[in-house]
Amino acid sequence: MIFASDQNTEPGSLSPLSQRMLDLRADVFAEWEKRVRASVKGADALPHPILINTLPTMYDNITEALTPDYPRTSAAVAMPSVALEHGGERARLTSYEAPAVISEYQILRSTVLDVLRRHDVPVSDAEMQIINSSIDGAIREAVTAFTLAHAAFREQFVASLAHDLRNPLAAATAAADLIVHVRDFEKIDRFAHKISEHLGRIDKMIQDLLDTVVFQHGERLSLHPSNFDIMEVIQETTEQASDVHGPRFKVLGASVNGWWDRDAIRRTLENLTSNAIKYGAQGTPIGISAQEYDGRLLLSVHNQGRPIPPDQVESLFQVFRRAQAAKDGIQQGWGIGLPYVRRVAESHGGSIDVDSAEERGTTVSIDIPVDSRPFQNAPTLG
Repeated sequence: MIFASDQNTEPGSLSPLSQRMLDLRADVFAEWEKRVRASVKGADALPHPILINTLPTMYDNITEALTPDYPRTSAAVAMPSVALEHGGERARLTSYEAPAVISEYQILRSTVLDVLRRHDVPVSDAEMQIINSSIDGAIREAVTAFTLAHAAFREQFVASLAHDLRNPLAAATAAADLIVHVRDFEKIDRFAHKISEHLGRIDKMIQDLLDTVVFQHGERLSLHPSNFDIMEVIQETTEQASDVHGPRFKVLGASVNGWWDRDAIRRTLENLTSNAIKYGAQGTPIGISAQEYDGRLLLSVHNQGRPIPPDQVESLFQVFRRAQAAKDGIQQGWGIGLPYVRRVAESHGGSIDVDSAEERGTTVSIDIPVDSRPFQNAPTLG
């Protein structure tokens, strides 16, 4: 069977070299996958169907181009769409940077030649030129699509962030306008509290954005560990959230005394709580729990509501992106909070976990050592 983009149903009309390459396709991609998972950052976590992508179609296009009388002078003919889709999917579905996309094609080139050499399949200079020009063209198209997709992500992110910032800013402005027209000190105090609350939300969004930019440039989160009880932070967070959203919060677990960066943990819990409120079923309880086991803290936030599709979980933690599936009941949005949460967990020597299902609701947890001081220089995924 041939996977070329023209859906060629007569592979027997291809040259001996083309047919031999089709016979070796499985060997080529088995070896390619092994090499890519070992050397390309972010590839090891990808499931096989996502990693393999449209590359077999491109490979078969190359085999057709190697047949002298076949109406395809190079794999670039009718292949730009295949390479463009490959680059777009890499932008949407992976944590790749552009060099990783290039590396995949370079590894494919070397793998094809190594497999052909291993099976004593001769390749002429003219045929080598076709292979090289095809792969070089695919690199150009894939990187172009990858770059354009990320540019679109950033444009959507900026537009969404501007919209999100306008909401608390408008509320703070309205409260400030009302203060001018009232003489009731009780009302003035309430309006002043609202102004402070909404300005605090704006400050938090800006701080998350600044930290995200730092992470994007490969810098680490600077931790300042101190000794405190996690229940103190949970209590502070739930009291503040209850003032706005009512008594929806159920705290479980016991006191856990440890060494963490208090401000980073507080902002982490605020982010998780805010997302549980925003994406959970309206009016349902929000559960917050703290448990200690084997010298580790498991801090979790749970909400009821529609689950997150498994194939969109990873995008929750990618900068400038947020799982989007309005058709599946998930609100659309572009967030920076959850990428920050992941970096906080990793910077404390721990990790983050998402458990989401229709019957269980959604639980997001960070699992970190109780004493994070020895791990504050641990590498993050960046």
